[in-house]
Amino acid sequence: MMQTIDPNEWVGNALCADDPPDALFVRGAAQRQAKTRCTDCPVRLECLADALQWRCDFGVWGGLTERERRALRRRYPAVENWFEWLRTSSDPDAVTIRGTSAGRVVSLLQTQTASLSA
Repeated sequence: MMQTIDPNEWVGNALCADDPPDALFVRGAAQRQAKTRCTDCPVRLECLADALQWRCDFGVWGGLTERERRALRRRYPAVENWFEWLRTSSDPDAVTIRGTSAGRVVSLLQTQTASLSA
């Protein structure tokens, strides 16, 4: 049975819960600032999994931009339950994402994706 994430259970615990809604829907350098807000967030994985599961196309969610989430979905097309994968997978990318250096995984994914399409 697939475990679903109820946003009502985690959204209120997000570090950005009291921020203006548009603060995470930014472009360019402002995305880096928005992503750093996510680094120490206690519900970062829940947020990221929710965005991956529902294919949120805009904004920073769980510390990743829309481009980074697309790269992750392309890299792992067989994942059906992102929360479970992020929380329990022994895949090196999942392990790194669970840590605080999710940006490192994303840059690796983008490099690998670029080399696949070349």
